[in-house]
Amino acid sequence: MTRRSYDALCIGNAICDVFAHVEEDFLVQEELIKGSMRLIDTEEAVRLYDKMGQTTRISGGSAGNTAAGIAALGGQTAYFGKVHDDELGTAYRHDMRGTGVHFDTPALVEGPPTARSMILITPDGERTMNTYLGACVELSEADIEPETVAASAITYMEGYLWDPPAAKKAFLKAAEIAHANHRKVSLTLSDSFCVDRYRGEFLQMMRDGTIDVLFANEHELKALYETADLDTAITSVREDCPLTALTLGEKGAMAIAREKTVQVGAEKIDDVVDLTGAGDLFAAGFLLGLSRDYDHRMSAELGCLCAAEVIRHVGARPDRSLRQVAEQQGFAI
Repeated sequence: MTRRSYDALCIGNAICDVFAHVEEDFLVQEELIKGSMRLIDTEEAVRLYDKMGQTTRISGGSAGNTAAGIAALGGQTAYFGKVHDDELGTAYRHDMRGTGVHFDTPALVEGPPTARSMILITPDGERTMNTYLGACVELSEADIEPETVAASAITYMEGYLWDPPAAKKAFLKAAEIAHANHRKVSLTLSDSFCVDRYRGEFLQMMRDGTIDVLFANEHELKALYETADLDTAITSVREDCPLTALTLGEKGAMAIAREKTVQVGAEKIDDVVDLTGAGDLFAAGFLLGLSRDYDHRMSAELGCLCAAEVIRHVGARPDRSLRQVAEQQGFAI
């Protein structure tokens, strides 16, 4: 078996996030569903950007945020994602490598520009995402580095990437390589609308052993099983997947395994600024815990600690060392 070099490999949409604080009325005027993610075309991206007012630009993307979070915890991580060889793409690559993440996916030299997501933050910290995928959809099997997959304890993919057919094939190739090297494979459901589009495929991968670890929030898990009752969804996922990391917002999180389920409380936060990235950073803590052989309770606690840290500021990536934060709370990283 290939020597392990990375705690996790994250595969996802390489997106630059553009943030703006807006009032609730702005969402109403734009007929946007609060807390949702919608895909937009180039024309809509330009129109909305012109209406957003003052903005902040930060490299993002769900799996990219998770990779950066693992690195901020002191973990070793790699990332596969597609950018264009343009200004945003160059900045994105610089930002990822600057966090210590291994990121060598070749950039596009022709075709659509680097993706960007315009994120509207309301006064309660909730975010509504408007995403132009651009170069993201060009990720393919050719971008999968077999050596990196084989050297990663866990390969983690975001559900958002299931839309482009080429990216779907890329993930399945990565999963096959991971399992051939006795590594684990993980999927985050990403969004309830994503679940609605690919419910059958996600369930099939859980049931046939492609997915070893599932990440979801309460809304996504209910959507997966088409139920309004969380307990029913938990009972179902326990049968379908060996391990599920379920986030519950201010109620904390659960680690659901076939033999045992544990629940941990959330960190108390009085100064929530932006909920963007809370789930991504929870995944970072949980994945690092799993790769370092923490038990499920400790992994969930580390995930909640990371999520609490990132919602104190604008943006989905840590603005200080998560390793120091974790070690101050007694975690041995």
